[in-house]
Amino acid sequence: MSLQPPFAQVPRLRLDGRSPPPWEAPAAAHPPTTAKRCKIWDLADTLHCSIIGTCLSTAELRHVLLRLNVRGADRADEHEIHVLGVMLAGRREAGAKLLQRALDRRHGLSIKQYSRAKNEETLLAMWDESIRSGEIPGAYWALLSHPFATDAVVKKAFGDVHMLSHLVGAANRADIRRLRQLEDQISVLTAKLDRQQRQLRDGFQARDETIHRLNEMLAERIEQSAGKTERSSDDERAALSGVIADISRKLTRESGLRERLQQRLNTTSDALLTAELALQQARNERDTALRDLASIDEHFAALLGPAVGDRAALCEIAGRTVLYVGGRAKQMPQLKALVERAGARFLHHDGGIEHNATLLPGMVSRADRVYFPIDCVSHDAAATVKRLCRQAGKSYQPLRTASLACLLAALGRPGKFPQASVLNDP
Repeated sequence: MSLQPPFAQVPRLRLDGRSPPPWEAPAAAHPPTTAKRCKIWDLADTLHCSIIGTCLSTAELRHVLLRLNVRGADRADEHEIHVLGVMLAGRREAGAKLLQRALDRRHGLSIKQYSRAKNEETLLAMWDESIRSGEIPGAYWALLSHPFATDAVVKKAFGDVHMLSHLVGAANRADIRRLRQLEDQISVLTAKLDRQQRQLRDGFQARDETIHRLNEMLAERIEQSAGKTERSSDDERAALSGVIADISRKLTRESGLRERLQQRLNTTSDALLTAELALQQARNERDTALRDLASIDEHFAALLGPAVGDRAALCEIAGRTVLYVGGRAKQMPQLKALVERAGARFLHHDGGIEHNATLLPGMVSRADRVYFPIDCVSHDAAATVKRLCRQAGKSYQPLRTASLACLLAALGRPGKFPQASVLNDP
């Protein structure tokens, strides 16, 4: 879901899709500074999406909704659970208290640390340290609910959290480079391990042959000395003692060499195992990135020229009316040209930013298919579209992104889309 910055004054919509009456002013980014921490329902509505998405996991949020007996919470997907949490965040008596307790319980340590801050400068310094250490969720909640958090502090924290999502693409590229480096290191370590194993095997064979030969020599000398009489000379006994001493020295040297080689083999084996585990993890990350890239390639391939089967699917919407809710204003001419090229009529509503929300029921009734991008439409507008489509028996489909390729892929998918039923209409 896209967010307007919390410090901007934007029109708000109720959960029933109606605009607020003119005597209601837009919510401030942060309530006036008090001696107590702010509650989530006291914060601006535009902050609820980032708080729920950043500071609570899907499992924790689902647990809260189940405790509130929200219909459909047990089978809703992650996006729908998130929407329900955002809608409840501003309702103190309808469930926001449980959300407040869940956030305070999970991030109690961060709240205690941030409670030592008594001014805006200290809060900003602690937030920068949290960004550097990667402790974002607890610090974000502790900062937004802090009694000394000004609009400037909230604006900076909101912007920092928003920009973290843009690092995903760069991380994928870094992972691919790291995968290649690990594969090169694995090749070098494997070759080194093979050489050391050959050297160790050759050393063990040479040692065994030397020990066997020395044992034979010792046995021959013992047999020769046993057959001799007591008149054997002192020189022969000295020679035998020298042979035994030489054998002992060689055996000691070979034993030390064997122990050193065994230690090197163990060290190399551990390094190889660690590298293999890192390589497997990098391969998994690479496969995920490749699947994402393949999906993007398919969308662009469909955009440049759909296949015959895709043209046949696009023919299904010829003569129909397509309603597009949300999105970016600069993309509307391209989206309209795409739909009209398929022989359909294009209707657009921006979700309540400039267009009146009361126009949505009439536009939904005129449309045959309704689309809205989940990354560029408000929660209230999405909930209103779903409710109106269910009431009118119309098909709708959430789009993954507000892109031309994503709409083209949705238009080229034959058949009707299922009607989802997740939110509890008030």
